[in-house]
Amino acid sequence: MYTRFIRFSPLAICLLLTFIAVIGLFFSDWFLLVALIFGALSLVGIYDLVQTRHAITRNYPILAHLRFLFEEIRPEIRQYLIESDDDEVPFSRATRTIVYQRAKDIEDAKPFGTRMRVSESGYQWITHSVKPRHIENSDFRVEIGGPDCTQPYSASIYNISAMSFGALSANAIMALNRGAKAGGFAHDTGEGGISRYHREGGGDLIWEIGSGYFGCRNHDGSFNPEKFAERAKGDQVKMIEIKLSQGAKPGHGGMLPAAKITPEIAEARDVPMGVDCISPASHSAFDTPIEMMHFIAKLRELSGGKPVGFKLCVGHRREFMCMVKAMLETGITPDFIVVDGKEGGTGAAPLEFANHMGFPLVEGLVFVHNALRGAGLRDKIKIGAGGKLVTAFHIAKTLAIGADWVNSARGFMFSVGCIQAQSCHTNRCPTGVTTQDPIRQRALVVPDKATRVANFHRNTMKALAEMTGAAGLIHPGDFLPHHLLVRVTDRDFKVGDEVFPYMPEGFLLREDDDRFGYLNRWQRARAEAFEPIDSGV
Repeated sequence: MYTRFIRFSPLAICLLLTFIAVIGLFFSDWFLLVALIFGALSLVGIYDLVQTRHAITRNYPILAHLRFLFEEIRPEIRQYLIESDDDEVPFSRATRTIVYQRAKDIEDAKPFGTRMRVSESGYQWITHSVKPRHIENSDFRVEIGGPDCTQPYSASIYNISAMSFGALSANAIMALNRGAKAGGFAHDTGEGGISRYHREGGGDLIWEIGSGYFGCRNHDGSFNPEKFAERAKGDQVKMIEIKLSQGAKPGHGGMLPAAKITPEIAEARDVPMGVDCISPASHSAFDTPIEMMHFIAKLRELSGGKPVGFKLCVGHRREFMCMVKAMLETGITPDFIVVDGKEGGTGAAPLEFANHMGFPLVEGLVFVHNALRGAGLRDKIKIGAGGKLVTAFHIAKTLAIGADWVNSARGFMFSVGCIQAQSCHTNRCPTGVTTQDPIRQRALVVPDKATRVANFHRNTMKALAEMTGAAGLIHPGDFLPHHLLVRVTDRDFKVGDEVFPYMPEGFLLREDDDRFGYLNRWQRARAEAFEPIDSGV
C-alpha cells in the first residue's frame, strides 16, 4: 500500500493542486498560472496511466519522466562532473585538453609530474639519449609515389583523416581545409566526394573513393571513368584513396536517407534529390585481387599519374595477402596503403561493429607492414595509419611500428571546437561541427577555427620534434621498435622489438619464417580470388 502511494502520489498531488488553483481563480487571477502548470502535469499523468508504450510511466505517472530526463543528460553529467582526466570514453579529458590548448596556441605544459600509472601493465614509453638533438624545422614530410607514379606528393606526416561533407557541416569542412592550406598538410575528403567547401579552402586534398563512387558515378551507382578523370586532375587533388573499409564499421555499407540530402550534398556526391543515397558494403568496379590492382592502375592513369592507394581496416589477414600476391603477379603496386584501426571512426556505427569488428590499429599496422616486408614490396609502398592518433607520442609510436605517416580525424575535430558530446548522428551537434542545421553550424566561425586547425598541427609537430630530438634522432621516421618500451606486468617490461617485431625482408617469398602464422596464411592466399584455397582466415 505504501509503495502504491509513492508511485501515484505525484499525480494525486498535481490533481489536488489543480483543483485548489481552479477554486482560487474565484478569488485572484494569480492562481491561473498555478492551474495551468499543475493542470498540464495532471494531463501528462493521466496520459501516462492509459498509454501502452512505456511500462514504467504506467506504474509511475509523472515521476518516471525524471528518469528519462536523467538518461538524457547522463553523458553531460558524467563528462563535466564525474569523469576523471584519464577516463577514455572515447578520448580522455587530458587528451582533449592538450588539443584545445595547442589549437588555441597556449601553454600546454602540466605541473607536478605524470598522472599515469607507470607501474601498471600496458604503460609505454620512449627511450631518450644523453646527447639529444635540437631540431629547428618541424615540417616533417614524406614522399608518396611508387615507381609508376609520375606526380608524387610530398605529404606532411600528420594529416586530416577522412570525414565527409554531410557528416561534417559546411563550416567545419571550410575550417579544416583552410587550416590545412595554412599549415601545409593534407585534408582527406571522406567518401562523400569533393564539395564546394573543400574547393573554397584551397588546401591539398586526398580524394577518397568509396563503394558509392560519389563524384565519379553513373546513375546506377557504378564507376564513371570520365567523371573521375575530370575531378582527379584538379590541382587541389594530390592523392586518390580507395576505401575498402573503415575502422568504425568495417564490412558495413551505409545509407543517407533522402530526407537528409540537401542540394549541396547532392552536388558533391553526384546523386539525385529525393532518393536514398546508398554506399554498398563492397565495390562493384572489381571483384578479385587482380581486378583490384588493375583498377588501381586505371585510376593512376586517369588521374594523370597521381599517387593511388587504398584504405582498409584489417579483417581476414589472408585477404590482404591475396592483394599482396596480386601485386606480385600483375606487377602493379599501390603507391600507399592506409591502415585504419577499429578504434577509429567519427561517424555513427552499430554498437557491435564499433566494439567487436576489425583489427585495432597496432595489430593491423604491424601485420600489413610485415606482410609487405615478407613479399619484398615494403620499399615501394608507403603506409599511412589512423585511429586515435592525437599526441606526439601517438605519432612517434605509430611511426616506430611501421607507418610512414599518420592521420587524425577526431583530433582535428577537437581543434575546430568538438566537445565530444557524442551527438554526431543526431544533427544536433552543440558546436556546429557535425550538423547540417544552419543555425547550429553558424556557431562555428570559419576564420577563427581555421587558425586553430593550423595551430594544432604546428604545435603537435613541434612537440614531435622535441621528442625526436630527445631520442637522439633527426626525423620522426627514424623511430624504430627498439625505441619503445612496453610494460607487460607490474614488474616486467619488454623492448619494442619483442612486442612489434619487424619480420625479415622477403621471408614470405622464401617461405622460411612462420613464427606468427604469416606463412600459413600466405600459402592459403591466391591472387585470383579473395576466397581461401581452404577454410580459415
